[in-house]
Amino acid sequence: MKIKNCLFILAIASSLTACKGGGGMPKFGDDEFAVVSVGASDASLQTTYPATIKGIQDVEVRPKVSGFITNVYVHEGQTVSAGQVLFTIDSETYRAAVREAQAGVNTARAQLNTARLTYENNKKLFAKNVIGQYELSTAQNSYATARASVAQASLASARETLSWCQVKSPSNGVVGSLPFKVGALVNSSNAQPLTTVSNISTMEVFFSMSESEILNLTKTAGSVRAAISSMPIVKLQLADGTVYNHPGKVVKMSGVIDPTTGSVSLIAHFANPEKLLKSGGAGQIVIPTDDNHAIKVPQEACSEVQDKIFVYKVGADNKVKYTEITVNPQNDGKTYIVTSGLSVGDRIVTKGIAKLSDGMKIKPITEAQYEKKIDDAAKLAAKQSTAKGFVDVMKGK
Repeated sequence: MKIKNCLFILAIASSLTACKGGGGMPKFGDDEFAVVSVGASDASLQTTYPATIKGIQDVEVRPKVSGFITNVYVHEGQTVSAGQVLFTIDSETYRAAVREAQAGVNTARAQLNTARLTYENNKKLFAKNVIGQYELSTAQNSYATARASVAQASLASARETLSWCQVKSPSNGVVGSLPFKVGALVNSSNAQPLTTVSNISTMEVFFSMSESEILNLTKTAGSVRAAISSMPIVKLQLADGTVYNHPGKVVKMSGVIDPTTGSVSLIAHFANPEKLLKSGGAGQIVIPTDDNHAIKVPQEACSEVQDKIFVYKVGADNKVKYTEITVNPQNDGKTYIVTSGLSVGDRIVTKGIAKLSDGMKIKPITEAQYEKKIDDAAKLAAKQSTAKGFVDVMKGK
């Protein structure tokens, strides 16, 4: 039995030796590298811009009169309509002013009646030559003065001021924060408004693009208005990373470049039927871009050195050249879109670039051939590992 085991071990060992000595591992030429020709293809990318979300109309509600808040009729987040009473301010002082103005009007009316009677009587006396022109003119002037005094401007003003004690919503919308409670003393000079009413049926999303991007858009379209009209439908990525389920449209562009950032502000409108978007929120505008003649290269074919990207371009003599390329900053994580450094028809090394050096002459093979050699080598290595393990077991290791 021992003799048989020994013979079996010798047979296995000889087979391993045959594999090693006979080149069982596929001979991977040191100069063989996968090479592809660069072509043009369709590419869809998206560019994102930080954005701020606001209601299409955000109106600060401020008191016109001073006083203590006596009632707060709404709560934060409540939907209100234009003209709805939101707060009341203590009105006693302003009611007293109305009563005083009313009393002044009543006195003026009494004086008007007296002046009218005097004037009419003087006209009769003047007709009978009892009094002269001076007395008649004096009575007429007194009557005119009394009529002017009856003008109810002061009463109207007092009543209007009294009405300001009811603070009403200036528009339809949603109530924001309520920093002032019942009993707080407020006036028109307060730094904080009583609240903000936001019309959030449609949201304005503010974002900025660089001056160069705007110039490119404008030159391509011919005018700012045409550039806005030609912009594609945009998306809104919310703070939690999800994409808002309603598309948006860019509708406005600022005519002024921000000197501190060198950017131009744009506004996109988004419908908000579910009231999911809130004024003051943040997100990112996503603008899709399509390129029908894009040059795409796999990222594994590129090396990055100090923020620069390089590929090995293969010349007609099969020598490689370490070539810098520029790429679109937006990518899908697998490929780059080349903006300069390569042309359609150029050949580049796509696999095994770590073994290359500038000026090295190679033997181009296809990616399929390269992958087959890798697979064959892996299978043979696994087979040899299994056989060696069996021999070790039989030897009692």
